[in-house]
Amino acid sequence: MVPPSSSMDPSPPPSWFTPKRLLIIFCVINMINYVDRGAIASNGVNGSSETCDDKGICKSGSGIQGEFDLTNFQDGLLSSAFMVGLLVASPIFASLAKSYNPFRLIGVGLSVWTLSVAGCASAFSFWFFAICRMLVGVGEASFISLAAPFIDDNAPVSQKTAWLAMFYMCIPTGIALGYVYGGYVGGYFHWRYAFWGEALLMLPFAVFGFLVKPLQLKGFSPVESKKALASVETVSSVTDDSKASKLDGRMLVGGDGIIGDELSKTSKSESIHNILNQLSRFAKDMKVLLVDKVYVVNVFGYIAYNFVIGAYSYWGPKAGYNIYHMKSADMLFGGVTIVCGILGTISGGFILDRMGATISNAFILLSGATFLGAISCFSAFCLRSLYGFIVLFAVGELLVFATQAPVNYVCLHCVRPSLRPLSMAISTVSIHIFGDVPSSPLVGILQDHINNWRDTALILTSILFLAAGIWFIGVFLHAVDKSNDGSQPVSTPRITSRKPLLDGNVDESLCEV
Repeated sequence: MVPPSSSMDPSPPPSWFTPKRLLIIFCVINMINYVDRGAIASNGVNGSSETCDDKGICKSGSGIQGEFDLTNFQDGLLSSAFMVGLLVASPIFASLAKSYNPFRLIGVGLSVWTLSVAGCASAFSFWFFAICRMLVGVGEASFISLAAPFIDDNAPVSQKTAWLAMFYMCIPTGIALGYVYGGYVGGYFHWRYAFWGEALLMLPFAVFGFLVKPLQLKGFSPVESKKALASVETVSSVTDDSKASKLDGRMLVGGDGIIGDELSKTSKSESIHNILNQLSRFAKDMKVLLVDKVYVVNVFGYIAYNFVIGAYSYWGPKAGYNIYHMKSADMLFGGVTIVCGILGTISGGFILDRMGATISNAFILLSGATFLGAISCFSAFCLRSLYGFIVLFAVGELLVFATQAPVNYVCLHCVRPSLRPLSMAISTVSIHIFGDVPSSPLVGILQDHINNWRDTALILTSILFLAAGIWFIGVFLHAVDKSNDGSQPVSTPRITSRKPLLDGNVDESLCEV
């Protein structure tokens, strides 16, 4: 009889795996995700609608907007439609990770992403395109929820936040490459080829997620052991029922003597039972997250932070054009954001590792960098000089982007390993629903009311002080790093205490389980 503890021994890593190779693969996938975000927003892919002059001479539109004759409202819906799928599917994938191998779930998500992007390339109407964009968000949800825990598991202890920083640095880099890629392909070929190219780039990674031996995520038991234990519990529950031990005069021995109707009923009841278990487990896990003060404070600060960053990305060029009369506000704001995003994100990860990667130090860095960044950005919008504004705003964005790795480090380390996917999913959902999604229209309403872009920018920037204050509260909380907590052991049925199914005919495989 094999000792129960042996079922919990970690399996050896697959032959293809090394930590650096995993980081590179995930960084490339993340880059492709955000290349898509930049491409659909680029002039070459997004295009423009048909325009007519006073003489009635019309110039045909270009890109997606021109081909489907979209209004600006419809065009805006397409750019954010992926968010619907992302927000709905992120908690679902995080919950499924407890029943299915997380690495395989990433493969499922990337497959959905690839097929959806190919659907965008072959779209024949606005609504078909919008549905495909929603499914792109569904595919991205699995990766967003599960990739960071895999990186955290396999990064060197002294470089965990640096590795997370490299992963999140792919966001501004990918968007920048997407602008260039979409502009080039859409300008010289056709906007549809941009999406076909993205699908071809992602296809090998989707296939990779299914064909190779999957990695195991810390805090989750191998799926094979769960299936074996489930089969043991099913057989045990049948044999325990003395009244059900005979049916129509026949003995129920193991799985061979069970009549088909009985198996069908058992299968249906198990399916319903599994669904109820999933919902019950999700509710319990959500309760654990919502009562965790460290997690809640971290996410609230992240929401306030993302509220400002989302509005900056949408309204920044227009505000800069109106305040400082910039000739190329798009290029200036875009260039500053990309450079500061890359340098700031990487710097934040390395600084936290040098300080000592703890939750308390992460809150110190989050509050300090955000506070100093808020001062720089606020001062920048107070200046009358364009060059002074550029310098101070660049310094502010460099400091503000240094929070990317530390804030996700807290999300991963303030919960036990089995809750990390849900932690990342709920964090993502929260910062979008309460952060960047409502910030752009709310700032638009504010500007319509006060009709002064400088005042609007200053009011918006002041919310960064709120984010810094919320994260500063986290410094004083009792924070315990739970990332090294052992996974919850799977209970092993005590078969030895039961009577054998038939004397001398006990299934040895059940004893091994």
